[in-house]
Amino acid sequence: MVWVVWLLFAVGNWVDLAVQGRDHTSVVAAAVLLLATGAAYVTAQRPRIIADEAGVTVRNPLRDHRIGWAGVTEVDLVDLLRVHCAWGGPPGAAPADREHHKVISAWAIHYSRRRQFAAEAKARRGARRSTSAFPVGFGRSYGGGTLASDPASASSAEAEAEKIVKLLQEHATAARAEAVWAGGTVEIAGAPAESAPETAPGTATAVATTGWTEPLTTTWSRRALLALLIPALILLIVVLV
Repeated sequence: MVWVVWLLFAVGNWVDLAVQGRDHTSVVAAAVLLLATGAAYVTAQRPRIIADEAGVTVRNPLRDHRIGWAGVTEVDLVDLLRVHCAWGGPPGAAPADREHHKVISAWAIHYSRRRQFAAEAKARRGARRSTSAFPVGFGRSYGGGTLASDPASASSAEAEAEKIVKLLQEHATAARAEAVWAGGTVEIAGAPAESAPETAPGTATAVATTGWTEPLTTTWSRRALLALLIPALILLIVVLV
């Protein structure tokens, strides 16, 4: 929404500058507006979290982080959504035994504890009013639940953030369990033939083919860099001319 509103604002100003602007100041203003539009793109439009069958991609303003589900150890919320990653060790090993660790903050998901606490306090006050407004038995059955922790009672942004964390955590937990199972299958496959039970062909490599064990990769976004560098270069040329 921020990106769309800004884009409409910028286009309107460019049209106005093209119609009425006839001096160097108008050209500089247009260049500044172009640079601000690039900044709005990388901060408001680009950030997102992309989850698929193999892993999760955290797209931040300038860089993209990609890791397989088996490498996601935890997903939590602070001021931003955070993805805790661990990779390089044996499948199913404790986080402390892994070789590499990194915590990725996702710009796409913001979380305000103050708004969440305010929403929970409001829900508790509503529950108390509901309890006092009816007979004791009925009031307890109506207001005795955990309304304060119900996502529907919280602010919509925070409830949505908590829902996303839950979904990502479920995928990561399932992938780690699958990786542990695959590791056990590989060990059985390496045992002596007389003691190894029969397994379906390709079972031991099922997880490897899904990409769940993909290590963390971080890349710079060329599009985001160009969205900032080209307007900055244009502004510099306009100012110096």
